[in-house]
Amino acid sequence: MKNSSLVRIQALLLRYLYVLRSSWPRIIEISYWPTMQLIIWGFVSLHFGSSQPEISTSGILISVVLVWDSLFRSHVSYTLSFLEEMWSRNLGNLFVAPLRPWELMISLASISLIRTLIGMIPAALLAIPFFGVSVFDMGFPLLAFFFNLVFTGWAISQFVTGILIRYGLGAESLTWVLPFMIAPVSCIYYPLSTLPLWLQEVASVIPTSYVFEGMRALLLDGQWRADLLWSALSLNLIYFLLGMVSFLLSFSSARKHGLLLQSGE
Repeated sequence: MKNSSLVRIQALLLRYLYVLRSSWPRIIEISYWPTMQLIIWGFVSLHFGSSQPEISTSGILISVVLVWDSLFRSHVSYTLSFLEEMWSRNLGNLFVAPLRPWELMISLASISLIRTLIGMIPAALLAIPFFGVSVFDMGFPLLAFFFNLVFTGWAISQFVTGILIRYGLGAESLTWVLPFMIAPVSCIYYPLSTLPLWLQEVASVIPTSYVFEGMRALLLDGQWRADLLWSALSLNLIYFLLGMVSFLLSFSSARKHGLLLQSGE
């Protein structure tokens, strides 16, 4: 049973890799947006750094932009792979395999991580000669920040794919909308204290706010706040489990109403 599941996961992951390998425009698009974000925010950092040297010397703006984009890339990569199955009306074929929902989740998460790394590593490397900023100098904390945000992206994707499988392609715009709903309270470019008190309460249940507070503490104060990362991880686990439940309930409802075969509608 376990071997059969592993074979199905590997087969689906190979399918996504073959699609990616055979389409150079896809690979260019994956790397294009993180690189463009880096260039724009890098020059913004240089501009403001003339009056506030701590911004440019610490590379805080460039670092948070790169790390934030890992959330958006992981989410979009996961959801777009699922959308491609819907666009090609292939969901019904997949689950005839038979493919279990959790096997599809693992496959989508795997290709999401691969696509995210393809997009983020070149941008992070270009930041070194362009702006003299290396996010790799953060060492182990960088991995903690990165995987927490990737985890958040997957949690959002679970909710989005659940809505898509239940309500169809009319809801596909949520792929791009939902990540930015949490951006104002994620405290990406400003500290938590900037928010009004009632929004600080909202931010306290958003895992990304802990990640970026932790990044600021490390980059500006040289302080490693493991407590913030553990808080982020705990919230991510809760939201990821809720997202899984949401997807499984939506999948069950879609199968009951015969929506898997009409997923392209």
